[in-house]
Amino acid sequence: MLRSNTCGELTKEDVGKEVQLAGWVHIRRDHGGLIFIDLRDRYGMTQIKFDPEINKEAHSAAEALRSEWVLQAKGKVVERPQEMANKNMATGEIEIEVTELNVLSKSKTPPFSLNEEKAEEANEAIRLKYRFIDLRRPKLQEMLRVRDEMIRDIRAYFHERGFREVQTPILANSSPEGARDWLVPSRLYPGKFYALPQAPQQFKQLLMVAGVDRYFQIAPCFRDEDPRMDRHYGEFYQLDMEMSFVEQEDIFNIMEPLMVDLTEKYSEKKVMQTPFPRVPWKEAMTKYGSDKPDLRFGFEIMPISDLVKDCDFSVFSDAVKKEGAVHALKIEGGAKFSRKDIDELTALSKNKGAKGLAYISIKGNGELSSPIVKFLGDDLSKKIIETVDGKNGDLIFFGADDWRTVCKVLGAVRDECGKRLGLKDSKKAAWLWVTDFPMYDYSEIEEGKIDFAHNPFSMPQGGLEALETKNPLDILAQQYDFVCNGYELTSGAIRNHSPEIMYKTFAIAGYSKEEVDEKFGAMIRAFEYGAPPHGGNAPGIDRLLMVINDWNSIRDIYAFPKDGQGRDVMMDSPSEVDPAQLKELGIKFTK
Repeated sequence: MLRSNTCGELTKEDVGKEVQLAGWVHIRRDHGGLIFIDLRDRYGMTQIKFDPEINKEAHSAAEALRSEWVLQAKGKVVERPQEMANKNMATGEIEIEVTELNVLSKSKTPPFSLNEEKAEEANEAIRLKYRFIDLRRPKLQEMLRVRDEMIRDIRAYFHERGFREVQTPILANSSPEGARDWLVPSRLYPGKFYALPQAPQQFKQLLMVAGVDRYFQIAPCFRDEDPRMDRHYGEFYQLDMEMSFVEQEDIFNIMEPLMVDLTEKYSEKKVMQTPFPRVPWKEAMTKYGSDKPDLRFGFEIMPISDLVKDCDFSVFSDAVKKEGAVHALKIEGGAKFSRKDIDELTALSKNKGAKGLAYISIKGNGELSSPIVKFLGDDLSKKIIETVDGKNGDLIFFGADDWRTVCKVLGAVRDECGKRLGLKDSKKAAWLWVTDFPMYDYSEIEEGKIDFAHNPFSMPQGGLEALETKNPLDILAQQYDFVCNGYELTSGAIRNHSPEIMYKTFAIAGYSKEEVDEKFGAMIRAFEYGAPPHGGNAPGIDRLLMVINDWNSIRDIYAFPKDGQGRDVMMDSPSEVDPAQLKELGIKFTK
């Protein structure tokens, strides 16, 4: 072994021992006679000292050392003088007096500093191009450690509860699951394609039919979706789990203790409430303007359509006449917002589809400041304030439009106000379940077409009878998400396990029996041979880590991430391939 100890384990108890360390030069300091190196490996750092009076040859060699050279150093552990101890370093009470130095590898000057503050300032494209250097940073090494330990704990948790870990295929079939598929051409079957799984959805349901009544997997998933701060491009990992002979509450009872444990072990946050609150989708949208609300603060939105339906302010009354909605959002202490704040919140609301952002500010003396009070009149203005329990110093925003737009606009304003008022406590984790999602909604692509609002494999509430007798837009699904601090961290459902119900659910969304058989034939056949009721969910592991630790970007959690445009700048992918490879696959590009 080229080392007998690591750079993070030595303490005062090791004083006097002969040790052999190996690692990278993190910092070099020449004090004119004494040379100090902070030697780094993934376990930590240790200061090593070159003293010409102890070993002249080693000291002479140390004069040439530079950042990121790889060294092997032998020497004796000594205690640092008390006034020289480094309280910010785990090994800060000792150092190594080097008696023998071996340079294992030299390094070019790194393209950016590995000092954490300076590294954060470095251009991300450069950091990702040299990711093998970026990963040497203690912060990123810590992220890798936390992710590894969390996955080990997840596996132990499920194994202790009788779950079986099963790997499902990576080369699968294409199916409409909400995002673009990654397609893989088949050489053996020209013109046909595999698809990388968006999730193991069909396979885990087939495992339930196969009698694997408690399944889980740390599953790689592949979706051709645009990247964003909380979504890595192309691929991600989720804790996939499924259980047979269960109802919704059984899933909740398995998942909640795990999320509490992971939150409080792998972050500094404390969970605000257990059991997690259960909030129906319609209520979440109405009260908080979001199906993933941040409940670390209040600021509930209130419908006031009945109060203003006949008022002289046409923006409000016209919205109600068009079967829209008028909602009010009281921001406690919001009256202190500046004109600039109001303008920025107005711009935010317009970005979400509003035509403007009406408001009433209640000054400290009770005076109402607002351009709309003269249209509402004093009596109605006071009734609105009483309805929302407005106090001196509060600010009330209004939304008037169709119901969804009002919810979306005031939800965004609510969230931004919480941020501006410092109410997003980094020490709190506000978990909740959002339940009772709509089964169907209008398509975002084809106007007037009914499509699935969520997971197409969910069991509709009311079963076949609801599908045959209700307006599709009124049908609720046995679907649920859990949410933490404004982020959706899982989607789940009690699944559809009936061929008859499945054909009907897809027919409402415009799929023929033949199309369902083509896309989901394996599941349909399986359900004809005795399928147990089953359900599950699949939290995103990397997003969970990002949210509970308030890490800035999900990309840092991956060892080798894609950049914000979906490129791997280190490996230069995507890239062109040899024409012979395309010919073998029967693929030809046309301009």
